[in-house]
Amino acid sequence: MNPSRLLSKIVIKIAHTPFPKPIQCLINKLYVKIYEIDMSEYIPEDPCEYKTLNELFIRQKKYIEFYEDEDIVVSPSDSEIIADGEIEEGYVYQIKGKKYKIEELIPYETKLNGGYFINLYLSPKDYHRFHVPIDLEIVKATYIPGELMPVKPSFLEKEIVFPKNKRIVLRCKDKKDRYFYFVAVGAMIVGKIYLNFDERLQKDYNEITTFEYKEPIKLKKGDELGRFEFGSSILLFFGPEHFKYLNQKEFVEVGDILGEIY
Repeated sequence: MNPSRLLSKIVIKIAHTPFPKPIQCLINKLYVKIYEIDMSEYIPEDPCEYKTLNELFIRQKKYIEFYEDEDIVVSPSDSEIIADGEIEEGYVYQIKGKKYKIEELIPYETKLNGGYFINLYLSPKDYHRFHVPIDLEIVKATYIPGELMPVKPSFLEKEIVFPKNKRIVLRCKDKKDRYFYFVAVGAMIVGKIYLNFDERLQKDYNEITTFEYKEPIKLKKGDELGRFEFGSSILLFFGPEHFKYLNQKEFVEVGDILGEIY
């Protein structure tokens, strides 16, 4: 077994194990302290009320505000924006100085050249659930097996990771019938990527596996789309002349404005 997958399995097993309450309380409080998590934003606030470390990982926010304008694309998660820019000659940047071809990441034709990409990094301290960034229809979901290398920025500066790691690619349509792509990338310790709309995507497959939806999955901005365990990355790709980037912040919260479609 790949060492990164073995480590992930061990950590996930520990994270899902309910220890005696005094020990679990200590583990949870230590995690909150190390990552400086403001528990006043979550339900419940007390770390000791979570029965496992995994329950703490996937804690729920008390309140999230989503910008109502239907043309505004919001951040699907609490994240650091590690790279964004135009898609040129089929290439995108993983992080400054490290680029790869989209065809290495998405195993079918996308016609994204001249469009725009946004890379969002979720750290272990962040809210681990992710939401729908704009009203959409999901027409296809593709599970791609791969490695579970780290996705923290310091590692991404050294090695190309996104096209190698386990990931799920969602081909989506906006209200104007233009395709865009939502890519959830696995990482070290992230053994599962949960997508709420199709239980089949919660399984692990040994080969590229695609599900096409004759009746598209219709979701509204702000709906909970899924979750990671621990931390990971979300990549967004928009076609040419579809999207204008508006964000000026390095760190965004779920619901913050990223841009608009036009």
